[in-house]
Amino acid sequence: MTRMRAVFHDPDGDRYGIPTFWWQGAPPGYATRRQLRAAGLCPGGQEIAAQVLWRGVGGTRAAYLYRVDLARPKRTATPAQRAAIDKALTARRTCRVCERVQPYYIPRSLNECLDCFEGVPW
Repeated sequence: MTRMRAVFHDPDGDRYGIPTFWWQGAPPGYATRRQLRAAGLCPGGQEIAAQVLWRGVGGTRAAYLYRVDLARPKRTATPAQRAAIDKALTARRTCRVCERVQPYYIPRSLNECLDCFEGVPW
């Protein structure tokens, strides 16, 4: 174990308050939020179980770990929620001037599509 890794090795949590591991040194059974999300899970309200520390840009960086056995399946949107999201995203693509639905989101600074904005003489 190198000196760098030994600084962050605290599996009992005596030094940092929670179990701490070095980069890529966490035992199986722990996962980050991103890893849980990729597996179709979420932390489900559980507290942070451990952390991974490493030296990075700007100082010491941390990634918090959650127990996989306590994780719950992530929630899925209901059909009504999906419909509301689709309606909101369509409204962001609809021009207020020509009322056409564009294949891109209308810039909020312009409040109109690029075709309508180009028609404005400067």
